[in-house]
Amino acid sequence: MAKEVFTILLQPTINKLHKMSTDIGGMRHNYKEREDIFLEKDLVSKEPFNQFKAWFDEACTRKEILEPNAMCLSTATKDGHPSARFVLCKGYGKEGFKFFTHYGSTKAKQMEENPYVAATFYWEILNRSVRIEGVVEKLSEEESTKYFHSRPTPSQIAVYIGDQSSPIESRDVLYEREKVVEAEYKKPGKEIPRPKFWGGYIIRPHSVEFWQGQRDRLHDRIKFRKPKEGEVPDEKILHQGEDGWVFERISP
Repeated sequence: MAKEVFTILLQPTINKLHKMSTDIGGMRHNYKEREDIFLEKDLVSKEPFNQFKAWFDEACTRKEILEPNAMCLSTATKDGHPSARFVLCKGYGKEGFKFFTHYGSTKAKQMEENPYVAATFYWEILNRSVRIEGVVEKLSEEESTKYFHSRPTPSQIAVYIGDQSSPIESRDVLYEREKVVEAEYKKPGKEIPRPKFWGGYIIRPHSVEFWQGQRDRLHDRIKFRKPKEGEVPDEKILHQGEDGWVFERISP
């Protein structure tokens, strides 16, 4: 009897918890219609960088996409333990994809141990994603300095405030450091020097995949990659691209 009374008293709370839970397994999103497929004939280029530019430029025109240059950067330790975070791509071209960060950060330490990285762009409103895999290298001191001085003054100051990825007692610590740095550098006509512990990287890709979601889940995936030694395109599954690239359709 006591157990039944206890259950009755708890029932409103149990019902509330059930309502708060989300059926993640039942989540579905309708992507593009079948007539809006992404075929090989739709490629604007037979190499990945101009194809990326076409998709990126379209993403930049959509006001719903606040940061079209945001990409999830995945790194790993030398033992293969992965981690991922979003960074902003600050340049791209046939040489690769560029970003900047603190050299003492977790990602920088992992890239020092293991230069193989992956990056993913995802533009939800367009139902498109671009996956990049390759090797990362540091940019030159000159390029890092040039970009640093192109940043707004508060962004330059922020580089000095936090020892990225290191534990701190509270947010107040950052405010106190900010006051000290501003007193030192936020003066009219004074150039803020780029610290040696901050700079840029470039991902030199060996594969770039273009993904477009479809309503029927037969998603379109066209992958550009560097050919393996002795590999010859058959123009049926593997197609000859440009600038040393080949491309193929990947099963969804």
